[in-house]
Formats: sequence, C-alpha cells, structure tokens
Amino acid sequence: MSVRSARVLLTAGLVGLSSMALIACTSNTPEAEKTTDDNATQAVAAGGNDEPGKKVKIGFSAPAADHGWMGAITKATQEEAKKYSDVELVVAEGTNDVNLQISQVETFINDKVDAIVLLPFDGAALTPVATKAMEAGITVVNVDREFDSTFAARTTVLGDNKGMGVSAGTYICKEMKGKKDAVIAEIAGIDSLPLTQARSAGFKEALADCGLKVNNRVAAEFTVESGEKAAANLLQAAPKIDAIWNHDDDQGVGVMAAIKNSGRKEFFVVGGAGSANVMRDIKAGNTLIRATVIYPSTQGADGLKLARLLVQKKSLSDLVEVEVPRTVQLYAPVVTKDNVDQYLPTAFES
Repeated sequence: MSVRSARVLLTAGLVGLSSMALIACTSNTPEAEKTTDDNATQAVAAGGNDEPGKKVKIGFSAPAADHGWMGAITKATQEEAKKYSDVELVVAEGTNDVNLQISQVETFINDKVDAIVLLPFDGAALTPVATKAMEAGITVVNVDREFDSTFAARTTVLGDNKGMGVSAGTYICKEMKGKKDAVIAEIAGIDSLPLTQARSAGFKEALADCGLKVNNRVAAEFTVESGEKAAANLLQAAPKIDAIWNHDDDQGVGVMAAIKNSGRKEFFVVGGAGSANVMRDIKAGNTLIRATVIYPSTQGADGLKLARLLVQKKSLSDLVEVEVPRTVQLYAPVVTKDNVDQYLPTAFES
C-alpha cells in the first residue's frame, strides 16, 4: 500500500512539440532544409517520446490484488502497455509469496527481457534478485516499496507517504479556520510499517504548524474489517471530534460503516489513497467524507513508461537533463469537490 511530502510531479513520456517543426524555412538553398543527425537527436529529446521505437519486452511483477489499490496498480500498467505498439508486456501472477516473486524475476532474467518493472512484496527480500537482473544488463524499475540497494534498480517510482500526512493535516488546518481547541482524530494503517509511520509523522507535523495536534489515534490494518473495528473503538473513546483523517480508503469502507452505525455527524472525514468510490461520495456531497489524499495507483504504469524510455535511450521530454531520473516521487494532492473530476479517471475501486 502506500504515500510521502511531494515536491515533484513528473509524468513520464509527455509528448512535446519538436522545435524543428516550428521553424519556418528562410532560405531556398537545400542546406537550409536538411535535418542533421544532431538536429534529429534534439527533436527526439524535446518530444515525440510516444512515437513507436525499438521493440521493448517488459516483465511486470507485483503483489496479489488483495485490495483495490494493489489491483489498480496492475490494471493501470496493463492498460498503459496497450497504448504502445513497441511494448510487449509480460505480467506475472500477483503474489504475496516472496519466494514465488523471486522465482518470477528469475524467469524474466532467463527469458532475457529488456526491462523489469517490479513492485516487490518485500523490498529487502527482492533486492538480491533485482540486483542480479541489473547485472545481467536488464533495466529494473522499482515501484513503491524500495529495494535495500541502489544497485538493484536504475530508477525508482515512489508515492509520497509523508506528503500524504502533510497534505491531510494542511487541509484540516485550513478547514478548522483557526479553531485552536479542535479535536483531531487519526485512523492509521499498520503501525509497524514505515509507510504508516511516515504518514503519521507528516500529519503531526502539518497540524503542529497551525497549533493543532492529534487528540485521538487508533490503528487498523488496511482492511475493511479492521477499519470498522478501529473506527468503532475511536468513536467510543472520543465523545467529541471535529475531523478524522483515515489513512486508507480501502479500510475506509469499514470506517464509514462504523460511523454510520454510530449516528454521529459532528465531524468531517478526510480519506487516504484516493479511491473512486470515495471520490464519488465527495462529488455527491452526501456523506461526511469531504476530501481524500492521493497515493497514486498509476505507479506501475509510470514505471512501465520509464522502462520503455530507458531501454530506448530516451529522456523525459519535459526535462533538460538527457537521462531519466534515478528517483521519481509522485505528488500527494488533496481531492475535494472542487477538483474531483480531474482525479476520478485514474482512481481505483475499493
């Protein structure tokens, strides 16, 4: 699962307009109409990245689709691959078995794929086999859960977990309008995970900036059942609440069920991850959910686009730098009724 204080929003493979197409011919001499190899290279660097190029065979492996966000990761990657006639995508069956996922990567290596886009179930456990792939000359793009070694991947695509917390806290601060005695509650994910710790740290930091704090906090397990249980416990312990941030929209299905059963309506809820059903509720304005914070389920698709560019030796068309960056961290925006239509098309179903 996933999320971080995002500073950079990069969309790999944006099609720019080649500057060569914009230059009017000012001479009748043949030399003025020639395109040199250097000019052609500049044109590719400036744009045209989506134009068909060298055939690229990409292996993709991710954990089992046991919740909406993870299922959307694989689906978005497959849909993105269909847009490119020069991409052959080989998708391994989703698994939460570390040994099986290692075996999948070994198969990709033996099949001599050009690139591997890998969302590891366990980043540390998959580091050795990812390093082996890189040493075999295969471009590895790491997605969401980081490897332990820089040598295990050429490029890493990340969400912004701390940024999620910062975005949620900043939004709640704004909505409280200077109300210093506001009671803020937090329903976290699995507390032992670094991603949960990062989200909570960012939330605490943002609230402190406007003089607020987390008054009541419970942890769930990113599941509907655990969300309902944690929310019920929270509502019993806190007789007054002004705002709740729930880390995850999948567990949020249970959270909202518990809130409905309680009959309480004195607070508003901010979700996390950005599911389509939550966005539809935000748009309709018929629940206590006022906003959600995105943790992009497009990370695998972005990884695929970057892998294609890397194998074809292209750069990001919107950067001056001639190489694809080593790390791409996606932004954690807040989705409200005002901008929900912008984010619904890429949202996942809980």
